[in-house]
Amino acid sequence: MSEIRMKTAAGRWILLATVLGSGIAGIDATVVNVALPTIGAELGTDFAALQWIVTGYTLTLASFILLGGSLGDRFGRRRIFVVGVIWFAVASLLCGLAPDAGLLIAARALQGVGGALLTPGSLAIIQASFSGEDRARAIGAWSGLGGVATAIGPFLGGWLVESVSWRWIFLINVPIAAAVVWIAARHVPETRDADATGGLDVAGAALGAIALAGTTYALIEAPTQGAGAPAVLASGVLGLVAAVAFLVVEWRAEHPMLPLRIFANQQFSAANAVTFLIYAVFGGIFFLLVVHLQVVAGFSPVASGTAMLPITALMLVLSPRAGELSSRIGPRIPMAVGPLVCAVALVLMLRIGPGASYLVDVLPPVLVLGLGLSLLVAPLTSTALSAVPERQAGLASGVNNAVARAAGLIAIAVLPAAAGLTGDAYSNPAVFEAGFDTACIIGAVVLVAGGVLAALTIRNTHTPETEHPSHCAVDGPPAAPAALHAGRTGVSEG
Repeated sequence: MSEIRMKTAAGRWILLATVLGSGIAGIDATVVNVALPTIGAELGTDFAALQWIVTGYTLTLASFILLGGSLGDRFGRRRIFVVGVIWFAVASLLCGLAPDAGLLIAARALQGVGGALLTPGSLAIIQASFSGEDRARAIGAWSGLGGVATAIGPFLGGWLVESVSWRWIFLINVPIAAAVVWIAARHVPETRDADATGGLDVAGAALGAIALAGTTYALIEAPTQGAGAPAVLASGVLGLVAAVAFLVVEWRAEHPMLPLRIFANQQFSAANAVTFLIYAVFGGIFFLLVVHLQVVAGFSPVASGTAMLPITALMLVLSPRAGELSSRIGPRIPMAVGPLVCAVALVLMLRIGPGASYLVDVLPPVLVLGLGLSLLVAPLTSTALSAVPERQAGLASGVNNAVARAAGLIAIAVLPAAAGLTGDAYSNPAVFEAGFDTACIIGAVVLVAGGVLAALTIRNTHTPETEHPSHCAVDGPPAAPAALHAGRTGVSEG
C-alpha cells in the first residue's frame, strides 16, 4: 500500500489519470443519447437499432465489470486500467468509422468491454495509492471532478453533432485516451492484491454475458420480428438456460465472480432490489427523454443534451447532505420518499409536447427529479455498501453497480416495446409522444413500487460513515444523465 498524499505532484498525476480515464467512459455514456436521432437518420436505422447502440455498450459493461475488478486485483490495477483505456480508444475509433448500424453496434459492444476494464480500476488505483487520511479526500475529488467531466458530455456531444458530425463523439476519445496512457505509464504506481488467489471465474463471466445477450435480443426484437420468430425464441431460450447455468456455476465455484451467499444478507438484497427497480426506470426514461425532446418538442441536440444539467447541479450540492441526513435518521425514509418524488417528476413530464417551453414544461420536472435523486442515491449506495462487512465492500459495490447496469439494460429493451415504440417511431412525432407518455406512466408506477419496497424492507441499521463513505451518488445506466454516471462509477471497484 502506497502512502501518496493528495497535495503532492504524484498525487495530482494519479488523480488526473483516473479522472480522465473514467471521464471518457462517462462522457461517452451521456453523449450517445444526444446523437441517436441524427445517427438513426444518417444510417437509415429503425428504433430497435437505436436501442442496440445503447444496449450493446451496457451489455458487455454489465457482463464483465466484476471480472474487470478481479483482473486488476490479480494482474495489477494500473496494467488492467491501461489495457482498458487502450481497448476503449480502439473501440471508439471503430465506432467513429462505422459505415452502418451493425458495425456501430459491434464497436459499441467492444467499448463496453474496455469500460469494464477501466472503470473499476480507476477507483481501485486511488484506494490503493493514497495514504489513509488522504484517501477519502482523493475519492471525493475524483467523484466531483468526474461529475464535472461527465456533465460536459451532453453539451459537447450536442455541439459536435450540430457543428461537425456525430462520429466525433467517439473519435474525440482517442487523443484523451492517449494522454491517459502516457500519464499512467509515467506517474501511476502499480498495485495489486497480494491475497488474491484462485482462478478467475471466466465461465461465470461468459454465461452471464450470454444470459444478458440472449434475453436482451429476444426482448428488443420480439416487437418487430414477432414473439414466435425462430431467432427470438432461440435467443430467449438460450438466455434463460445460460442464466440458470450461471447461477449453478456461481453457487459451486470455489472463487465465483458473484458469490451468491452475499445475498443471504437481507439488507444487501433489499438495497439491490430497490436499485434494480429505480435504475430500470432511469435507464428507460432517460434513453427516451433526450430523443423525445428532439423528435417531439423540437429541441436541438445541444438544447436536449443540456436540458438535464440542473440534475447534475442539484446532486452535486444536495447528495452529500442527503447522505448526512441518512446517517442521522437511517436510510429507510430517504429511500422510500426519494422514488415517490421522482415519480412526481415523471408525471410532470407528460406536459412535454410539441413546441414545449424549457422553462415552463421541461425545467419543473427536471428540478423535481433532481431533488428526488439527491434524496435517494447517496443513501441507496451507502446502504448497499454498509450492509456487508468492510472486507466485502469492494464486492458489494461491484455487485450494486452490475445490478444497476443490468436493470438499465433490461429496461431499454422492454420499456419502448411496452410503450408501443418500435420500427420508425423515432421519426414520427405523434407516435413517439404517445409512447413517451405511456413510458412515463409505467415508470412512475415502478418508482412508487420501489419506494414501497424500500419502506417495507430497508432497516435503519446505524453504520458509522467512516466505514463506507458515500461517493455522491450513482452512475446508473449509460443512458442516464451525467450526475448519475459520475457517482455510480465511484463505487464500482471490484
